[in-house]
Amino acid sequence: MKITIGHLYPELLNLYGDRGNIICLSKRLQWRGIDVQVKEFGLNDDIDFSALDIVFLGLGSDREQYLVCSKLKEIKTDFKEYVKQDGVVIAVCGGFQLLGHYYKLSNDMVEGLSVLDIYTEREKSRLIGNVVIKTDFLDRPVVGFENHAGRTYILQHKPLGTVVYGNGNNAADKKEGVIYKNVIGTYLHGPLLPKNPHLCDYIIKKALERRSGGPVELKELDDTAEIAANEYIVNRFCRT
Repeated sequence: MKITIGHLYPELLNLYGDRGNIICLSKRLQWRGIDVQVKEFGLNDDIDFSALDIVFLGLGSDREQYLVCSKLKEIKTDFKEYVKQDGVVIAVCGGFQLLGHYYKLSNDMVEGLSVLDIYTEREKSRLIGNVVIKTDFLDRPVVGFENHAGRTYILQHKPLGTVVYGNGNNAADKKEGVIYKNVIGTYLHGPLLPKNPHLCDYIIKKALERRSGGPVELKELDDTAEIAANEYIVNRFCRT
């Protein structure tokens, strides 16, 4: 079996080292003896979503998001069909915002794909710092770093997790990210997946099960160092 990862517009959406998420996914597949291919797509490339198992959409500046948004409108139907068919998507910060209905700036509006039932409004102050969240589907907390001026609000979807430390989507409702079908949207950088091997494996498992059409058991890896790093962050910021 081979897993194909589609990295959308890395020349524009690749701030804060989020390419490390692609590396983490690839390595954890390879360490299990699973073939993996990473395809990078530029603005002028055609995307065949039927050939992809995981789609990654990262963060760019407001200007870069404008450029990407124009392109995303062209592939909106195909992207939404991929999600409908349980395609796996990881969208971080700007990519997360672009999957919603809109991102409202001070004097303009960036139209999103409406893949997710969310909307974002920009504020003057930024939400910056470490974040710890608890999910209802993982046995360990998820940690990361946020740096965003947007305030995202969820309508009908579930959050990725509940904020234990940090700000999350908007610093008000204690929600961080969104999980919908096999789509994960989040503000967490760092990059996210090397700090959270349990979340990375959840994503891998969803992609493998979709590809194989049945349940999949992942070979265990030695995550001693990764778990220690995760626990250090949790213990540092969530002391009781």
